[in-house]
Amino acid sequence: MKKVKESKPKETKERKTKEPSKKNKPQVSYRGMYYYIKQAWKKPDKKVLRERMTEFRSSPAFTRVEKPLRLDKARSLGYKDKKGFVVIRVRLMRGGHKRSRPNKGRRGKRLHTRKNLKMNYQGIAEHRTARKYRNLEVLNSYYLGKDGIYYFFEVILVDPERPEIKNDPTINWIVRPENRGRVFRGLTSAGKKSRGLGK
Repeated sequence: MKKVKESKPKETKERKTKEPSKKNKPQVSYRGMYYYIKQAWKKPDKKVLRERMTEFRSSPAFTRVEKPLRLDKARSLGYKDKKGFVVIRVRLMRGGHKRSRPNKGRRGKRLHTRKNLKMNYQGIAEHRTARKYRNLEVLNSYYLGKDGIYYFFEVILVDPERPEIKNDPTINWIVRPENRGRVFRGLTSAGKKSRGLGK
C-alpha cells in the first residue's frame, strides 16, 4: 500500500503593516473662526471687559455700531454684513423693574409704583429700540455685558424697505405685513423666553 504523506500546516507569514507616510496621513479637521470667537466670549479678559464697560457707560442709551461685537452670535441670529442691517447697542438700567416714586411736589394721581416682572431685560431693550427706530424691524438681540449700574445688549434691526432685503430669500419674510411689529407680539427669542416658550 502506498504511504499517504501527512500534509504539514503551511506557515503563514505575518504581513508587515506599513506606517502611513506623511503624505498619506488623514487630514486634520480645523475649527473655524466663529468657534474661537465663541470660546473667547465664554471666559473674556477681565481687563478688556472692564475697559469696554467704562466706554459703554459714557455712551448714549442707543448707539449705532458699524460691526457687531459678538460676530458669532450675530451671525447665528441672522445678521449679514450688507445694506439693510443695523446694529444698535442699548444701555439699560439695572435693578427692580419699578417706576420710581416722586420725592418732591404734588402728584395728583396714581402714586403707586408698578412692576414689570414678566419681561426680561433683553426683551425690554428690544421694545425700547423698536420704539426709537420705528422704520426698522427687530430681528433679534444678544447680551454683551453688565456693570454695577447698567446692562448692555446689541439689537439687530432690519430695514424692510431696502431692495437688498426684499431680494434676499433668506430674510425677505420680514417684509410681509404679518411680520411687522413682531417684537411687540413676543416673537423674538427674548420674547418667547419671557412667555415660557421653547423650554
